[in-house]
Amino acid sequence: MSDTIFALSSGPAPAGIAVIRLSGPDALPALQSLLLRQPTGSQWVPQPRRAHRRKLYQPTFDTASDPDVLDDALVLYFPGPASFTGEDVVELHCHGGAATIAAVLTALGHYPSCRLAEAGEFSRRAFANGNMDLTEAEALADLISAETEAQRRLALRLATGAGHDRYQDWTDRLIRILALIEAAVDFPEDDLPPDMLDQNSDAIATLIQEWQQDIRLGALSSAIRDGVRVAIVGSPNVGKSSLLNKLAGRDAAIVSEIAGTTRDGIEVRLDLGGYIVTLSDTAGLRDTPDTVEGEGVRRAHSTAQTADIVLWVSDDPLVFDTRSPFEVLESVPVFQLLTKCDMVSAPRDWQNHAYRFGISSVTGVGLQDLLSAMTTICADKYGQATAAVAVRARHREALCRASEALEASLVQPELALSGEDVRVALMEMGRITGRVDVESVLDVVFKEFCIGK
Repeated sequence: MSDTIFALSSGPAPAGIAVIRLSGPDALPALQSLLLRQPTGSQWVPQPRRAHRRKLYQPTFDTASDPDVLDDALVLYFPGPASFTGEDVVELHCHGGAATIAAVLTALGHYPSCRLAEAGEFSRRAFANGNMDLTEAEALADLISAETEAQRRLALRLATGAGHDRYQDWTDRLIRILALIEAAVDFPEDDLPPDMLDQNSDAIATLIQEWQQDIRLGALSSAIRDGVRVAIVGSPNVGKSSLLNKLAGRDAAIVSEIAGTTRDGIEVRLDLGGYIVTLSDTAGLRDTPDTVEGEGVRRAHSTAQTADIVLWVSDDPLVFDTRSPFEVLESVPVFQLLTKCDMVSAPRDWQNHAYRFGISSVTGVGLQDLLSAMTTICADKYGQATAAVAVRARHREALCRASEALEASLVQPELALSGEDVRVALMEMGRITGRVDVESVLDVVFKEFCIGK
């Protein structure tokens, strides 16, 4: 990483302020190339971590001409390793016009050894220099792309080290477990605690329990990151597309009196109480000789079966007293929605039913109560998921493999084989964080237990 990289680190132009970041060994010299030299020929060095107002100039080798002013900017300097990337970092807070940004970036590109950064390269350098692990880098990406309050809270907690601390704690405990096994295998003549292996078994069982809990919560957290899936299902011409359009606040789906208008799924995304909701309109459920419509019906069944919440829509209240035309998991809430209640009121016995609502896509009757009930379900079901750290599928897969390895270690007939299973679990933890340090086991063996003095 001998190159010095630079890039626009703030949002696209136009903006009030644009932040251009440089990182690398020539970050400070590259900055100095944009500043006027002092009469003595010395270079100005900014005081670290303080904002300085300076004019930036077009670099020129013609001392007889006056250089063009690029911008009047704030300059900040963060010497490595105490910086985001662990290298020398310079930030230029310029005016956010497109021409100004382009001029400063072009000037930096003329400096030898400076180049535009690739996507994610600043974070990659921070990882390479030990300033963050993979979990923090992934959480930072999630924080940048967060659309809702729930996504922001989850990503911020992990980006500020909650995930790193949890995985580090698990790693430290695995290292101690493995170190105890290594000590018992390699140094049987030393006096080790008689109940050491029993303690190890208890520690392993506790880790497995904690991992399984986090895997379960982490699976729920995917709905926070990717969206809670809500399927709108029902017979043709009962108001499914009208409901989608009303909730979306726009004409996302075609509404027609012709049955079978909706054949393929239509999706819109909503912010529902801080949770992203992916709302899917589906083809009307019915038997049809039309091959294309039949495929739409098949997809409607599939959408309902994989949804987190189902909105069962009909304009006939008697339909809901019959067997539903689709199958869903018992844990999936199904709201029964009687449409067109601007013309016909819902039955009186629906008023106090938690999952039955009379609605109108014309007047909006009942929709706010429906949205409130859906928000409550999201908060109850997914609110606890913010305590998880295994929020990505690769984390959960690695934890599953680590858990299987530890379970195998408990039934191994040979202590050495048990140690190999623990080593597998430790390697899986390293896959999550990007840090695999086998030497740490030796440190514990020789320092904590003082074996061999």
